[in-house]
Amino acid sequence: MSTVLFYDPACQQPYDTRTLHAQALGGTEATLVRVADALGAWVMQHNRTEDWQRYRRPQRLPGIMHVIVNRDSRALAFVQQHYPGAKVYLWLHDRLHPRARRARWLAATVPLLRASEVTAVCVSDWQRRGVEATLRSLGVAEQVRALTLYNPVDDELCPDGTAVDPDKLVFFSSPNKGLYFALDAFRELRRAMPRLRLHLHVRSALCTFFPNFLIPETFGLVFAESHALGTPVLTCDCGAAAEIVADPAQLLPVSVAARCYEALAGSLPAPWRAGPARLAGAAGLFDAYIERIRQWRAGARPQVAPDARFRLSAISEQWRRLLS
Repeated sequence: MSTVLFYDPACQQPYDTRTLHAQALGGTEATLVRVADALGAWVMQHNRTEDWQRYRRPQRLPGIMHVIVNRDSRALAFVQQHYPGAKVYLWLHDRLHPRARRARWLAATVPLLRASEVTAVCVSDWQRRGVEATLRSLGVAEQVRALTLYNPVDDELCPDGTAVDPDKLVFFSSPNKGLYFALDAFRELRRAMPRLRLHLHVRSALCTFFPNFLIPETFGLVFAESHALGTPVLTCDCGAAAEIVADPAQLLPVSVAARCYEALAGSLPAPWRAGPARLAGAAGLFDAYIERIRQWRAGARPQVAPDARFRLSAISEQWRRLLS
């Protein structure tokens, strides 16, 4: 019987291995399923009402020695009550800037962090540096160690020889990760290249089009999965993007993006959609996208392949070493 338990106190609805294969699932939840299944670990969710194999309702399981809490440090009280002898880890997937909700959660649970001697697991070095700064500001940097374990990509994802359509771009991420701006930007791209199309399927696309520079990716699973399929990414150097993509040809400097977009009149409306009437101010940014895509359509498309750093087999082995 496994001695490892993943506890998710923040999910909107229960999920398990079946969910991953049957429907769309958020990147954090999909990552938890992949890692837990690879480790043969228990998974518990705050809103689960029925047990299924290793996926369980909130309860006390025997023999648990390691508990990984997903995202919400307030659940440390539950862990302390039900698993007082376990080693505790807080798996952080979000950026912890001072005004962020999860940063406030962390600040409100300082006594629990100290008492549990938590290990903070981050998903990129970029994110970890921010977490460490937050821990120092809360006065718990000595008690809470932070480390990096990347999110995994399924080992079976790899190029399969699918022909590339030079007129096809793809966007695949949650809508709050810049879908509205991607649509605005694509509208301008299509004015210059009328044959371009924007899709949600990856293998045959010229690139994954991800023009996000306002919501930093703490890891960027869509980047890693795109490369695993042989598809390059066109995005901005924002958050952990450079760490995951590792190719300047696929990154636009975020300073250029921000400066161009700031030229739009007024403040950014939620969810930071420019609107056709004000797109002229972002012409410099759109021109940069247009130039890069024209280069790639003309034969300069980057050649990418699966990155060994992110393979599920490698990441699960790193988790095993951490939990040994």
